[in-house]
Amino acid sequence: MVREQYIKTTPGTNLERPETRYIYNVGIYGWRKRCLYLFVLLLIIVLIVNFALMIWILKVMWFSPIGMGYLYVESEGVRLEGESEFLYPLYAKEVHSRKDSSLLLQSTHNVTLNARNSDGNVTGRLSVGPDMVEVHGQQFQINSMNFDGKTLFMVNEHEVAIGTDKLRVTGPEGALCEHSVETPLVIAEDFNKELRLESPTRSLSMDAPRGIHIKTQTGSIEGLSNLDIKLHSSDGMLILDAQTVRLPQLPQGTSEEPGSSQDLYEICVCPDGKLYLSVADVDSTCQEYSRVCQ
Repeated sequence: MVREQYIKTTPGTNLERPETRYIYNVGIYGWRKRCLYLFVLLLIIVLIVNFALMIWILKVMWFSPIGMGYLYVESEGVRLEGESEFLYPLYAKEVHSRKDSSLLLQSTHNVTLNARNSDGNVTGRLSVGPDMVEVHGQQFQINSMNFDGKTLFMVNEHEVAIGTDKLRVTGPEGALCEHSVETPLVIAEDFNKELRLESPTRSLSMDAPRGIHIKTQTGSIEGLSNLDIKLHSSDGMLILDAQTVRLPQLPQGTSEEPGSSQDLYEICVCPDGKLYLSVADVDSTCQEYSRVCQ
């Protein structure tokens, strides 16, 4: 738009008439100006909405300078309070609960703990499932919480070691051992229950380098066998120390001619308690001063 300016003078003045000047006004007018204002208004509205959404997200997620919600970031690590659900594997160096509560791990299927080496291979695994608990590793060991750290239970490919002072079997059928058992002492649970050592289909043997001691304080000791019971000592003697020794089912001979022994023997006792056999006769053949007793 060009506008001409004119300056009028009064008669008698000696003023020079200025030259004609052209003034150009540069700007946005009309519908362009209204579109620009509308665009700026929309941009301000978008900024306000974004800022409101950011404030709402911070409020809902409980963001704070020390963490997010129940998840707190500390110098020692990350502290999580309340119940949490992990949809993917959790990798951590140490997981422990608060001092006043216990650590609870739950899963709809199973809970699996894996230990890996520097190459990423699994070296140990603990899996708790709905039916059983599986442990995979070279050795499983349980130690005491005392200062000595005594081994209470240890299992590997070669042996099973129980380090407690007493092993108690409370099942009504007792303990079933397919192979040998090595222990310094076998006792019953209390005085009112009996202790039974039996082998229904095989033999039962007790071996000890320094002797076997069988003792009962209030009851009796009974040994039953379908066949023979043999008491053998290779380098020593068999001692029966009791007030009365009874053999109720010994065979008894009949009256025959003198000198006929009927392959029967008589059990004789020396003054020192030693037993020996003597060929049976009509009268007793035991002699107090026999050569066997000397």
